[in-house]
Amino acid sequence: MSERPIVSQEEMQRQREYMRQVRGLSGRPGSYHIVSMGCQMNARDSESIAGMLEEMGMVREEVRERADLILYNTCCVRENAENKALGNVIWLKELKRDKPDLMICVGGCMTQEKGMAATMKARYPFIDVIYGTHNLYRLPEYIYRRLSGGEPVVEVFDMDGEVVEGLPERRASRHSAFVNIMYGCNNFCSYCIVPYVRGRERSRDPEEILAEAARLLDGGVQEITLLGQNVNSYRGGGAEFANLLRRLDAMGVPRIRFMTSHPKDLSDELIAAYGDLEHLMPALHLPVQAGNDEILQRMNRRYTRERYLDLVRRLRAVRPDIGLTSDIIVGFPGETRNQFEDTLSLVREVRFDAAYTFVYSPRKGTRAAELPDPVSAQEKSAWIQELIALQQSISLEALSAQVGRRETVLVEGASTRDSGSLGGRTPRGHMVNFPGGAELTGRFVEVEITSAGKNTLRGRRIEEE
Repeated sequence: MSERPIVSQEEMQRQREYMRQVRGLSGRPGSYHIVSMGCQMNARDSESIAGMLEEMGMVREEVRERADLILYNTCCVRENAENKALGNVIWLKELKRDKPDLMICVGGCMTQEKGMAATMKARYPFIDVIYGTHNLYRLPEYIYRRLSGGEPVVEVFDMDGEVVEGLPERRASRHSAFVNIMYGCNNFCSYCIVPYVRGRERSRDPEEILAEAARLLDGGVQEITLLGQNVNSYRGGGAEFANLLRRLDAMGVPRIRFMTSHPKDLSDELIAAYGDLEHLMPALHLPVQAGNDEILQRMNRRYTRERYLDLVRRLRAVRPDIGLTSDIIVGFPGETRNQFEDTLSLVREVRFDAAYTFVYSPRKGTRAAELPDPVSAQEKSAWIQELIALQQSISLEALSAQVGRRETVLVEGASTRDSGSLGGRTPRGHMVNFPGGAELTGRFVEVEITSAGKNTLRGRRIEEE
């Protein structure tokens, strides 16, 4: 089993006492603003951070410049994410000059990188608290120490981490929720920094997960998305993850989703679950990264092109309407034009609903960062534009095929693209915009799909008869 020790109840009680003490301080910050960068797991961490800050007596401030405490929950999976985080931190120096009592906290994956915390301490002495991914739960203690007149806190644990249960939370949505089921990654893909900043795999106890799901259901949540850096290797992979899905399905969770999956851990039991489980949505994010076997081997992905295509065939055999999405890296060190052509042909064959495409970004400390990389940035840019154009045409075909269908949509709220409309997702995960009032948010409504755009659908509500 891929499990790790749980942070003790005594330690959690100690942190709750720090929350109480911060709440009683006369000079504590009255408001907070969190900037969450990166993946859904960071978004879920930010919900726990918000919960702790509110337990300390702070209220959420929507406008960053008005907040008394600003916290950056950072990402470092690609170089541009790290540069964005550092650029924002530099900007805070000017804000703190105008607001000397402003408290600045920085945590997340970037600060967990080897040597990054020390570098930030030296370059940005105006930061009050720097912490890593493994000691987020000690944030109340660090804030208390700083508010009590202590020096700026810089603490990053060099360890694989523990499972933390019982943190306060402030959920971003009342009708859909992220639920972490495991943390970390054991795969060590040659391009990826995640195992170095998130640690080795460690799984939550299934009873804790089910208890959290039950609380969410009682609170009106309609959709639960299970999260993990490699979610289908939960408790070592195999049937364990499928069994967890079956138990959630039996509880009556209206909609179940999960991400992110690794093809090497897509078990027979999980494929079968797509044919058996009523509440498991027909959607799967299954990153392929490349379509050439030599590149996949150098990436240390541990599957072949044919293995991936076989998984796709088997998934569609049990669930013909399943929507597949993927991640694809272009310009891995040493990739040739012919090898890139293999990726294009795989995309044509699989026909993903959508794909998140990236030019390879070297990450210091990973094996790929040491590989020779003779292909120019200009050529890689041309390749990714070709891939994007291909995927956009396939996505448009997938969306156009939905026109005329009647779909059940979980309404997420006001549309970000269409003023006066609502937005919500179909079981397959397609976003639909349609006319309607805010009172429908969080409800399931029947919608007829009337047209398709590049990334979204347009529909009309079918009124209840």
